Amino acid sequence: MDFSPFIISLKAACCATLLTFFLGLLAAWLIAPMKRGKSLLDGLFSLPMVLPPTVVGFFLLLLFGNNSLLGKFLDALRMGVIFTWQGAAVASMVVSFPIMYRTARGALEQVDENLIHAARTLGMNEFQILLRVMLPASWPGIMAGTILAFARALGEFGATIMLAGNIPGKTQTMSVAIYTAVQSGNRALAYRWTAVIMAMSFVTILLMNYLTDHRKSKRRSG
Repeated sequence: MDFSPFIISLKAACCATLLTFFLGLLAAWLIAPMKRGKSLLDGLFSLPMVLPPTVVGFFLLLLFGNNSLLGKFLDALRMGVIFTWQGAAVASMVVSFPIMYRTARGALEQVDENLIHAARTLGMNEFQILLRVMLPASWPGIMAGTILAFARALGEFGATIMLAGNIPGKTQTMSVAIYTAVQSGNRALAYRWTAVIMAMSFVTILLMNYLTDHRKSKRRSG
């Protein structure tokens, strides 16, 4: 059994989750206190969550294609993402970003405003308040969002196959491998990869439930 789809999926999902964590947290921190334009930006950042993954992949293909300015620039640097595992990571990052962003924003907005006001009276700037007050208070929710974003990135199919393609040993992820196995009539292989993804998804749900229960018990004890 070729384990390259597992390695590629894990590598792409880890890279996507790492980028999504920082970008989603930054977007949530910037947008949460906004008064004007909040709904517009929120809708824009949440759009990949409601669009079909193939549509997301199509836009990414236009953005990173050889005919685009960005695509030409990356090709000149030999950093193209089309038909590479990096393309799978980019596609996974885009589709998992709304989950991280919305979860992080919800967690940050639930922080007691009295703590934030008290930190300001002590002379802390906004970034210090984020690091020392908001993140510790909302960490379980942020970690739950990170876990969900990882699970979404791990199982991404539509945008990945549009941007990275289906090259065995190079860009073929587990989801794409299942599709290929079914198309070729190799159901035994499809069952194996399905079992792997289901097991990893189940562990992800257990971790998320643990963090949620931990956050609830912490609130009750507090």
